[in-house]
Amino acid sequence: MATVITMPRLSDTMTEGTVASWLKKVGDKVSEGDILAEIETDKATMEFESFNSGSLLYIGIKEGESAPCDSLLAIIGKEGEDISSLLNSSAPEAKVAEEANHTVLEPTTNNQQPTTTLPKGVVVVTMPRLSDTMTDGTVATWLKKVGDKVSEGDILAEIETDKATMEFESFNAGTLLYIGIPEGGTAPCDSLLAIIGPEGTNITGIAENFKSGASTAAVETVLEPTTNNQQPTTINEQPTTTTSNERVFVSPLAKKIADEKGINLSQVNGSGENGRIIKSDVENFVPSATTQNAQPNVNTQPQVEVAVARPFVAAGEKLTEEIKNSQMRKIIAKRLAESLFTAPHYNLVIEVTMDEAIKSRAIINSVPDTKVSFNDMVIKASAMALKKHPKINSQWREDSILINYHVNIGVAVAVEDGLVVPVLPFTDAMSLSQIGGNVRDLAGRAKSKKLLPSEMEGSTFTISNLGMFGITEFNSIINQPNSAILSVGAIVEKPVVKNGQIVVGNTMMLSLACDHRTIDGATGAQFLQTLKQYIENPVTMLA
Repeated sequence: MATVITMPRLSDTMTEGTVASWLKKVGDKVSEGDILAEIETDKATMEFESFNSGSLLYIGIKEGESAPCDSLLAIIGKEGEDISSLLNSSAPEAKVAEEANHTVLEPTTNNQQPTTTLPKGVVVVTMPRLSDTMTDGTVATWLKKVGDKVSEGDILAEIETDKATMEFESFNAGTLLYIGIPEGGTAPCDSLLAIIGPEGTNITGIAENFKSGASTAAVETVLEPTTNNQQPTTINEQPTTTTSNERVFVSPLAKKIADEKGINLSQVNGSGENGRIIKSDVENFVPSATTQNAQPNVNTQPQVEVAVARPFVAAGEKLTEEIKNSQMRKIIAKRLAESLFTAPHYNLVIEVTMDEAIKSRAIINSVPDTKVSFNDMVIKASAMALKKHPKINSQWREDSILINYHVNIGVAVAVEDGLVVPVLPFTDAMSLSQIGGNVRDLAGRAKSKKLLPSEMEGSTFTISNLGMFGITEFNSIINQPNSAILSVGAIVEKPVVKNGQIVVGNTMMLSLACDHRTIDGATGAQFLQTLKQYIENPVTMLA
């Protein structure tokens, strides 16, 4: 589906931007990472990368023209795709990619807020705002240490946001003079992250005078200026080792992806500093034919850095463990509490007969290269039912109710640190097979933390499915600003009554949590009746 690109907010003081030059023209192919345009801000002219692939279908701001932040800048999609609905849509619905399009382009110069005159060439780098919902960031890994040379484009650190772990580039060259947030430390956006400048520069007083409301968790390290004889600050990166004493230096994010993909890190060539394996090395790794055919040798497999052993608990002994909350967990707690205590929830439950759905799915999946799940069928049925009952597809505002006539369904996906909700834009226009393919792609990338923030924004309705865990019925908390969320249980084989006879049948429980401010009970019930009809008669979804 086409993606709307808006004028990015490339500095904390930027209110509008000017397109200095377009490096792509309408009709050109665009790959992820291509430079779309040069944007002139109030501080500098910067290259603006694309985080989407496709064709450039539309340019909204011509060269030399200025426009406020969040204005329509461009549309990228499939060649020949109809984008008239996007051009006619209002600004709130068009904001699909505002923050994600400059995730790694957040320049360090934009983040400087020194409260004292800086020595020549010195730049203060602050905790970037890598998503529209991000308020705090955690430094997962430092890829540079104090005293290291930094070139423009080098990855300084891996930052954990409320949605993903992202690589953070440097847009300055020099020496890393100071680290303000250690690995594992959390601090609000705009807190002092690092100081970069000429080697040997005296930076005494800069950190103390920096006023950004930094978290007390952001313990300051190595304030003294670096010298050639100074030992660099130790960072917590231990190399993975093999029994042959071969050391494999790898970032935690790259190692996590390698573990998930079953990649032997000893076979991956690192492109990072000193041969360090980074995320892109693992993502682009293609095993050789000999590697694919050979049986893995356990003696050459890189070992896990630290094996965490669970303590033995004797009978009658009390033992507790305190686990630090991740940024994702903090945001989940905050959002769900806000939703539950601000939106008056009520739940409607309906039982759906699944016999015809089971038969239809078997027929659909008999087609080569086609794979449709029951969850895909529920998503498709929900999208069609929402078109008939748009009040379910609404949002509460203090002075009005916003009804969405487009359907963007968010699908809850469980990940290691909590829960994310990738979104299927314009779900109602997708076929069952398209829904299935998109859900598998989004869920896979969600679990490997490769989703873009823009892919988790703009939902108008949410579906949560715990049926695969054998849960037959449950109630979910509404994913605001949506007005409703559908909870999907397991398909259960049990005795049912058909035509006055007790026979074996298959049923599934659906529970709809509604915001009573926007959805009356009868409205929610009518939606569930329509949803039930679609699921029990799948042929109606193919018409």
